[in-house]
Amino acid sequence: MINYTERIALLMQDVVARTPRLAFIDLSEVLVFGRFGRSDAEGAFATCHCLTLPETEPGYFFWKDRDTGELTRRSPWFVTKSPLVKIGTKRIKYLISFVLPRFCDQALPRSRKADLYPGGEGWLAKLDTVIHEMYHIDPAESGIRAVQRADGSRSPRSHGPRFYEDVAEMVHAYLATKPDPRLYDFLQHDFSELSVRYDGVVATTFRNFPSFPQRYMETVDLAASDPRVRIEPLKPATQPVIYTEDDLHIRQFTDSSARRLTRKGQHCAA
Repeated sequence: MINYTERIALLMQDVVARTPRLAFIDLSEVLVFGRFGRSDAEGAFATCHCLTLPETEPGYFFWKDRDTGELTRRSPWFVTKSPLVKIGTKRIKYLISFVLPRFCDQALPRSRKADLYPGGEGWLAKLDTVIHEMYHIDPAESGIRAVQRADGSRSPRSHGPRFYEDVAEMVHAYLATKPDPRLYDFLQHDFSELSVRYDGVVATTFRNFPSFPQRYMETVDLAASDPRVRIEPLKPATQPVIYTEDDLHIRQFTDSSARRLTRKGQHCAA
């Protein structure tokens, strides 16, 4: 079977080595994993998840009476934190997830990328997505890369026309270095073709699949401004706040599901 996330991780290593604008990325601090998503459903093809976001300032939820506006109940004070993900002694700072089989079946024609690759082969849409997600990694490690407006100011969005153009420029520049085609040839096949060619598609996932490391809330001991207001407890956390290599599993993906095969005994640095 083809391990799709490991193949992407190897491709990313070559892209970083050949692309000066991405040379700052330490791929030992990036983990690639798979998520399930049908090809005939709407949704992202891939996502960059940041684990370096700082703890938020304390806050709380509250409820008011619709008629009087009076505060009727509230949650405890809490902060929002990022989970800790460690592979061996290395802290993971970014996760990049690829949605299977949807990622494998994306097409270039009639997509927003088509104009950036006139006459290009369809699989370039997938290479574009790989580099797109890597480009989200912030050189300052302060979160997801900020998008600048035309006037140089910071945009609250994570995408913009210039972002897409930058990614396409890096795709063209990478291919111009003439990388070994064996590193990206798997992108040239859709999910059905891969399943037949390799007798199945597998990917690294987390033990709590379909979930994965995400921000969580933690209560803090601060006094309520009005002790007469009823406190509604927060729902208890249902997902881990610390992940290690023991939380990585291999799952086989099909058109309609993903099933666990074995625990991933060894993690290839992403």
